[in-house]
Amino acid sequence: MRNIKIIIEYYGKGFNGWQKQAGKLNIQGEIEKAIEEVTGEKVELHASGRTDAGVHSFGQTANFKIENQIPIEKIPLALNSKLKKSIMIKSAEEVPQNFHARYSCKGKKYCYIINNSICGSAIFRDLEYHFPIKLDIEKMKQASKYFIGEHDFKAFKASGTSSKSSVRTIYNIEIKNQNERIIIEYIGNGFLYNMVRILTGTLVDVGIRKNKT
Repeated sequence: MRNIKIIIEYYGKGFNGWQKQAGKLNIQGEIEKAIEEVTGEKVELHASGRTDAGVHSFGQTANFKIENQIPIEKIPLALNSKLKKSIMIKSAEEVPQNFHARYSCKGKKYCYIINNSICGSAIFRDLEYHFPIKLDIEKMKQASKYFIGEHDFKAFKASGTSSKSSVRTIYNIEIKNQNERIIIEYIGNGFLYNMVRILTGTLVDVGIRKNKT
């Protein structure tokens, strides 16, 4: 039995997130179908974490086990030939049997982009959130410090989450301004359902308070 780790990039619009759900288009299900077509084996694909509907990924880690002896270097091309153009396997490697994408994961990074210009962007409209009111980035940076560390983020999750515990650790939050785009990077051990979106909304609220007074 071979344990295969893959790195996945995908454009999440139109997908109902990572996890398999009956009757709904999802990333996990599409890749599992592609693996079965290529190898002839049904597999369970384990990811480092689940993403919400509409979320994109530059480097999602996942693993699966197969008996098939297809050369490792051919796996990305073979799977990509079966997948939608919005999903791409960037790389594949054989890893030890005890590797598990979820339990071996050391951290996760989410990047949220706010277009803070007046008009927004026609080209990148599906990749960023347009907010035309000028935001106070320094205030947002100060507020973000309160989220760093281990906390119970129960107030920052949407209903419908299946997580038993709402305690998570955020290692770092970096907020950068690039050409009227505010880029917020969250690094932590895990995130609850819609947690990043709600945290970002809270920081946006802080960023506009100066303009309200």
